[in-house]
Amino acid sequence: MHPLISQTAPAGAGLSDDQVHRVVAQACPATKYTGKKVLLIVPDGTRTAPVGLLFKALHREIGSATQALDVLIALGTHQPMSEAAICQRLEISPEERAGQFGRVRFYNHAWNNPAALTKVGVIPASDIAQLTDGRFAMDVPVEINKLVFEYDQVIIVGPVFPHEVVGFSGGNKYLFPGVGGPEILNFFHWLGAVVTNPMIIGSKWTPVRKVVDRAGALVPVDKLCFCLVVDPAKQLSGLFAGTPETAWDAASDLSHERHITRKDHPFHTILSCAPVMYDEVWTAGKCMYKLEPVLADGGELIIYAPHITEVCVSHGSVIEEVGYHCRDYFLKQWDKFKHYPWGVLAHSTHVRGLGTFENGVEHCRAQVTLATQIPEEKCRQMNLGYRDPRSIRIEEFADREDEGVLLVRKAGEMLYQLNHPPAWAGGPPGS
Repeated sequence: MHPLISQTAPAGAGLSDDQVHRVVAQACPATKYTGKKVLLIVPDGTRTAPVGLLFKALHREIGSATQALDVLIALGTHQPMSEAAICQRLEISPEERAGQFGRVRFYNHAWNNPAALTKVGVIPASDIAQLTDGRFAMDVPVEINKLVFEYDQVIIVGPVFPHEVVGFSGGNKYLFPGVGGPEILNFFHWLGAVVTNPMIIGSKWTPVRKVVDRAGALVPVDKLCFCLVVDPAKQLSGLFAGTPETAWDAASDLSHERHITRKDHPFHTILSCAPVMYDEVWTAGKCMYKLEPVLADGGELIIYAPHITEVCVSHGSVIEEVGYHCRDYFLKQWDKFKHYPWGVLAHSTHVRGLGTFENGVEHCRAQVTLATQIPEEKCRQMNLGYRDPRSIRIEEFADREDEGVLLVRKAGEMLYQLNHPPAWAGGPPGS
């Protein structure tokens, strides 16, 4: 067991490098790492966090003591990162990579390569029924990247934010789906979609979190986790070290305080600007997920991302075939869609938002529009709206909240919720 060690900064302030180093030194005393092999699991570039600061602090503390200190990128199903991109993620220069960090090996997770995975067990149907509040009852095989078993300890470093699938990211989520296999990934993503994004996001003990933690318990490796809470100004507000469960538990409470913006009324028009770290609709969909709770019935949310040219490199052909639809479109035609990857169906419903499907007719609660380099014909084919990004003047959406127009300049991480949620928003999952 790893005792919880934490450091928190006041709202609007950040932790100093010295404070971070003290937490690392306390959690990872060099004397305990002599001759050990350590695998550091970190997120890819689609998460805002000072991962490099933690990497360098860990390397300074235990790098010379260990037999190996290597890095595995928790891609989930995202695209592999180049050597240069990993260096950027770790905030090291090419010269530093060749010099002081030259012994560190970099690995990308390969979720779709069976040879890279190993099965650690099965969550039985009876447990799944209990964990999902009766929504599912099926055996769920659990696979993970086999590299984790080549090391004495796994150290997870990653941020905690409100999350559309699991409630709050972080902790064991960097194992599943971070370095996990497709069956557990597809299962719990679809579970989150069935519960629905507004019911999941920003809630703590969701059915999906329970499944993810149960899967994590099947991995018999010593696991230490550093959970980071980063404020909107990119300052490190909190650092929590412990087991994946205890560190995440404490970090998610701080995330709930720092990452939710509350509004008094919904908005009929939202311009949700995707940062360049989201380079596909697959990740830029977060610009919808975090804002769906404040999107008015019949309103329009525009994902403004003129840099995006792809729906998804890994899953684009399936998404284009299936399209973007509300949950009930799939549930009420399940025999037609159940053979598609469930994670893709989940993404589809999360982007399209809530809606109904009655008598063969789909009615979505609001409109979702892409303002990207994806052609209009493809957008319409996928059941999304289209706007030419060149026609959008961002400042025309600014300072108009009283008119029902909301501009979010960097969307995807801060969650927006109403002070008085409507009936369709429901309550916490499992309530």
